[in-house]
Amino acid sequence: MSEQSPGERVEAFQAPTGTRDVLPPESARFAALIERFGTLARRAGYGLVVSPLFEDPAVFRRSAGEESDIAKDEMYEFADKGGRPLALRPEGTASVVRAFVQHRPVLPWKTWYVTPAFRYERPQAGRYRQHHQLGVEALGSEDADLDVEVIALGARYLGAVGLGNVALKINSMGDGACMPAYREALIGYLATNEARLCDGHRQRWKHNPLRVLDCKNAACKAVTAQAPRLSAFWCKECRAHYDRVRTGLGALGVGFCEDDFLVRGFDYYTRTTFEFAALSLDAAQNVVLGGGRYNGLVEQLGGPHTPGIGFGSGIERVLLAADAEGALADLGRGIDVFVVDVTDGSAARDLTEQLRAAGIGAERAFDQRSMKAQLKLADRSGARVAVIVGADERARGVAMMRDLRGEDRNQTEVPLAELVEALRARR
Repeated sequence: MSEQSPGERVEAFQAPTGTRDVLPPESARFAALIERFGTLARRAGYGLVVSPLFEDPAVFRRSAGEESDIAKDEMYEFADKGGRPLALRPEGTASVVRAFVQHRPVLPWKTWYVTPAFRYERPQAGRYRQHHQLGVEALGSEDADLDVEVIALGARYLGAVGLGNVALKINSMGDGACMPAYREALIGYLATNEARLCDGHRQRWKHNPLRVLDCKNAACKAVTAQAPRLSAFWCKECRAHYDRVRTGLGALGVGFCEDDFLVRGFDYYTRTTFEFAALSLDAAQNVVLGGGRYNGLVEQLGGPHTPGIGFGSGIERVLLAADAEGALADLGRGIDVFVVDVTDGSAARDLTEQLRAAGIGAERAFDQRSMKAQLKLADRSGARVAVIVGADERARGVAMMRDLRGEDRNQTEVPLAELVEALRARR
């Protein structure tokens, strides 16, 4: 290895194209989303699943469909040092279902997850080549009330992070009894309108005609506006299931609208599909949570017939919507108190540990900085209060509490023995 010459410039590495670093204070909002979602999921009986970030590529090919964009173009695939083919996870559901097939937990199995997801695609607002998803999966029941529970959980989550300008769309994809007839009707319609489709679907619509319904291109949207409606082909059982979902959402006060062309992006969906859109974002990239029922996916991955339903939500996209609505704005502040020690630093060492043990976020400066420099750091930290200890205060067993927010910047002397209670009283 050659040695670096004096003065030689070392290459400065950057994050790969389509990825980004999440740094404080934004990372505090990531953590808050996950914490709030996890709390809601646990209250509803969902347990956390942590599965490998890479799988056999066949897991995702079978689940998404061999002709899907993920299977053909977007998966990150590689061979490990033993020559085994692997793929980075492009979405959360398939890995959870694979884990179910492998371990066969007791039914019903209700789980939640949080994971990075990897897709080689053009980066867009709130969606990077490595982005982050959280979601739930519930396996073992065909009951439409489970669909209602899952959708309502999604609505509670978005409300818990402060999103109010959100619209829910629902639909039913039918099942193996009624979907084939609809598929044939759609194929016939698209065949007569092929020349009007967008460039991408004009070449590929025969492989997966339902994906045309999901296309956001204006040309395809103009064509599909007059396409056959899924609802006209539902069998009796699918219609009853859908009606029960609608009734249940109404009973829980979850508002929704119906969309005959809501098919989502994966082949595994049957019956209920749903999406929450943030109306504060551009319509082409405003879905913040979506999912549906997948009654045949477990069988596709080698397990017994086991119905399921779930959803996924992109953390970056939710944060964009939160920005647009002014939600989660105060989560960048990670501490409450900044201890300013102008003696030898030991007061700051001891007080910050005492305050943290009492549940109060506390920070300090290092390297024996001046009082002016420490107060500057205190202002920058986002803390509400500075606790100042000088030689005189230390000798008398007191500290000065100074407000760091507001115009007055009031300052009060407090005995060190009463400091914790005094700070709690200011919350």
